[in-house]
Amino acid sequence: MAPTLSAAQALVLYSVAAAAALLLSPPAVVAQLTPNFYDKICPLALPTIRRVVSQAVNAEPRMGASLLRLHFHDCFVNGCDGSVLLDDTTRFTGEKTAVPNLNSLRGFDVVDKIKSEVDRVCKRSVVSCADVLAVAAHVNKLGGSTFTYQVPVGRRDSRTASKNAATNGLPPPFFSFNQLLANFRSHGLGLTDLVALSGAHTIGLARCTTFRSRIYNDTNIQTDLASSLRRNCPQSGGDNNLQPLDGTPAGFDTQYFGSLVRNKGLLHSDQELFGRGNSASDGLVSLYSGNPAKFAADFAASMVRMGNMRPLTGSNGEIRTNCRKIN
Repeated sequence: MAPTLSAAQALVLYSVAAAAALLLSPPAVVAQLTPNFYDKICPLALPTIRRVVSQAVNAEPRMGASLLRLHFHDCFVNGCDGSVLLDDTTRFTGEKTAVPNLNSLRGFDVVDKIKSEVDRVCKRSVVSCADVLAVAAHVNKLGGSTFTYQVPVGRRDSRTASKNAATNGLPPPFFSFNQLLANFRSHGLGLTDLVALSGAHTIGLARCTTFRSRIYNDTNIQTDLASSLRRNCPQSGGDNNLQPLDGTPAGFDTQYFGSLVRNKGLLHSDQELFGRGNSASDGLVSLYSGNPAKFAADFAASMVRMGNMRPLTGSNGEIRTNCRKIN
């Protein structure tokens, strides 16, 4: 089993990597997103978000993965603007019912609780829902301890959402390697971002419907694993039966990458990162599987780059008082 970083080590590595990513980001974004955005407006804002998230993850370890996924699904659809949180209206059909999100995304109630508590301590609505998602995604469990690192903030919230954009913009679990890479590149991200951010699957669970085709049809899966998974995921029925994405679903470690090296990736899209003829991707998977420090650094930098995707800032958008609807 790959060694696990201590929380202190991860904190240092993630903070350094996040700072480096900021320096490499487009100047227009760097000038408007900063980890210090709320220091004078409401210094209790970010600590409050982290406190409520930590409470939620303590109560249900799976929630860390759910909140991280919310941020990913938000950013990959028209940028990190909180649009994924909006309910349907007479003006638009939101993203919650898009195929990649329906009966899949969760944690909306935790976001509501965070927003309510932040507005209470700030005595007004000054923290955007988009920033709530970005900060919440950076709080997880590592070796039994909570860790965090600096997150650039200052986003504002969108006034609309798009079911079609969510349907077409999010990479599904049946994508090939080339399709995955093309999708990430369309968002301004690259190969390292694809492999590092896929490492978020080191925590959380997946529904049977997302990996059924892999365990019955793929040939690059360890035979005993496929047989075992079929007991919990029949060819028909059981769509919502859950399976850990790796062997330590509550621990943020590198076991996910070790699983890929052994053809034990749960999702088809996961296993596409290793053994499909791309030496650069294979090299990163192998590197991360045995080097937790490198994975931690690259993951942090990629999270910051993803969080910088097309944010609304300045006078664009709004600061919602309720994350589920526009003001």
